[in-house]
Amino acid sequence: MLELKDVNVHYGAIHAIHDVSLTVNDGEIVSLIGANGAGKTTILHTITGLKKSTSGSILYNGKDLTKVEPSKIITLGMAHVPEGRHIFPTMTVAENLEIGAYIRNNKEEIAKTLESVYEKFPRLKERRKQLAGTLSGGEQQMLAVGRAMMSKPDIILMDEPSMGLSPLLVKEIFKIIKEVHAAGITVLLVEQNAKMALSIADRAYVLETGRIAMSGDAKDLLNDPKVKKAYLGL
Repeated sequence: MLELKDVNVHYGAIHAIHDVSLTVNDGEIVSLIGANGAGKTTILHTITGLKKSTSGSILYNGKDLTKVEPSKIITLGMAHVPEGRHIFPTMTVAENLEIGAYIRNNKEEIAKTLESVYEKFPRLKERRKQLAGTLSGGEQQMLAVGRAMMSKPDIILMDEPSMGLSPLLVKEIFKIIKEVHAAGITVLLVEQNAKMALSIADRAYVLETGRIAMSGDAKDLLNDPKVKKAYLGL
């Protein structure tokens, strides 16, 4: 479904991403883990066109995204839940969700998707008339995921969904990710919480200073001594 081939990214003279190659197959959860500053968010921004690659290709269902305008990428069936959520705080929960469906025209289908989102996130339904900026951090993350689902994507890119949340809410967010995947959506997950990210993924990549240092079956990486020492604090 998604394939990066020898992708390089620069910020001026700084070479941030070095020859990164990775794949995400249809129906998978693939985690990209690494320390803060390793380049994880840059990779997601490069996939969605927010940052231009210097070289390499990014193929999504055979289409090279480096040649697609960023505003058109969402129309191809890709959604992005950014780091920090980036909801619209002065708009209601319902309005934020409606914005997620702006590329769709069938009102009946949009209404069905909205009901599906409310079924997955009952708290959002309870607070649908509430200003999004007044929600808790966990509820805002639910809203960001729900908004992404409103575009009816085939794949969702999630950037640090557990950031700033309590341990209890972290468990809830990862449960939600599994539910999103169970609904038939492929997931590329960027996450600093390596243990949780590896526990729900099919495969994973370890990014170190802009390079893929390790990759493989997520469960194997979870038990790898190097990963345990560097990312799991064991």
